[in-house]
Amino acid sequence: MHTHRVETTLKHDGTLTLNGLPFHAGETVEVIILPKTRLRERGSYPLRGTPVTCADPFEPVAAEDWEAN
Repeated sequence: MHTHRVETTLKHDGTLTLNGLPFHAGETVEVIILPKTRLRERGSYPLRGTPVTCADPFEPVAAEDWEAN
């Protein structure tokens, strides 16, 4: 399946025009419209762009939790 993402701004209420799509005439496509602000509010990728560091990658994690009582 080929996916193509386009961001655009509506120029008139209820009217959307998309130009330059990479599909051929006669192809059946599915169109899903989502408001951009809703995606930001939801925070679908809250850690995107956050640097990842690992201080001691070979040290045991929570070793004291493995002690039998």
